[in-house]
Amino acid sequence: MVCPRCSSDVPEVSQFCHHCGNDLRTGDSKRKNAYAARPDEPVASFKLVSTIMPQGSGKQPYTYKVALGIALLLTVVTAALGALPVAIMIAAFAIPIVYIIYLYDVNLWEDEPIPVVAAAFVLTGLLAWLFTWIWSDKIGLSLDSIGGNSTGPSLRDLLILLLLVPVVSELIRQIGPLYLASRPRYDDLMDGFTFGVVAGVGYACFETLVLHWGWINGGFAGPGSSAGTWISIVLLHGFIKPLVYGSATGLAGAEFSGLGEGYDGFTPRWVGGLLQAMVVNALFQGGIYLLGFVGGRGSTIGAVLGVVWGLLLLGALIIRVRTVLHKGLLEAALESAARGGSNHASGELAFCSRCEMPLLPQSDFCSACGNSVRSVPKSARGVTAPTAATSGETQA
Repeated sequence: MVCPRCSSDVPEVSQFCHHCGNDLRTGDSKRKNAYAARPDEPVASFKLVSTIMPQGSGKQPYTYKVALGIALLLTVVTAALGALPVAIMIAAFAIPIVYIIYLYDVNLWEDEPIPVVAAAFVLTGLLAWLFTWIWSDKIGLSLDSIGGNSTGPSLRDLLILLLLVPVVSELIRQIGPLYLASRPRYDDLMDGFTFGVVAGVGYACFETLVLHWGWINGGFAGPGSSAGTWISIVLLHGFIKPLVYGSATGLAGAEFSGLGEGYDGFTPRWVGGLLQAMVVNALFQGGIYLLGFVGGRGSTIGAVLGVVWGLLLLGALIIRVRTVLHKGLLEAALESAARGGSNHASGELAFCSRCEMPLLPQSDFCSACGNSVRSVPKSARGVTAPTAATSGETQA
């Protein structure tokens, strides 16, 4: 049988072309119902874990879902009880910690996890701390001022939040990912995206600490009528904001890495991804600022509307991320097929890390389940299936 998309010879029993990933049975050439990094999900889906953690979602997605759920519950409970320092600390570090555990769990960068995490997370976090302190304290805009001006929004504040903060913060978040993605062993599309997510959640973590340092130093407030406002703020800045920042920066990082061998660099696609991330940041910052005036200073209504606005942006970003990564994986595989196939899987003992079915030589996709070989860590590509003896020991 010949694949109609890349003209490769494929076995008759194959459901997907092992070179380009084309669905040979349904005729869905764009695979709208089989996301390249998780074929049992459609591309247009709000599945968070398989979007920001594509290289580990196939094996144990519920591990990360449970971890995020526990952190979310603890944040809500502590905020409702007025334990604001605890709530802010949990909210600030929850997603970064879960994501770093994910990186170690999937052994994403094999023998260099500490330098990679330091460059993408710690460096970005320190620069975030410095820049946030400058614009929120030295320039004069602080979180407490949002919604506190009885005359309405300030043009000066809007310029800061719509221009200065989105542009400079996004440039800061690009430093670590671009440095790492330019190294030969980390120039893959999925690496570039992951570097961006790490930088984004790291930036959000330190920005939240600076903006809410007064809450951390203020001690326990105790249960009160402001519980709804407290919960909304910690959810927005502790869970929604890092996902928005990480997804937007990740898209730009993926465009920098590009599709084929080696990184593409500062191409028009990267510029477009960078501008897109800045626009998303401006919409997030500006929307939260303006909605903070609804109902007056400290209003629960304004805080809740800010959460809704953040969720709408995050939902749109999730769809955008899945669409870009899906298209990128398919296009990269098509380019690889034109060169005679990939070197991601070869030999007689190469198996799909997701369904454990045999991989054909030079595969970019599993011919059985359609999972992209590039969507799993390099250390797991073409892994051998467990032997009977090993399986017996595991069960024992």
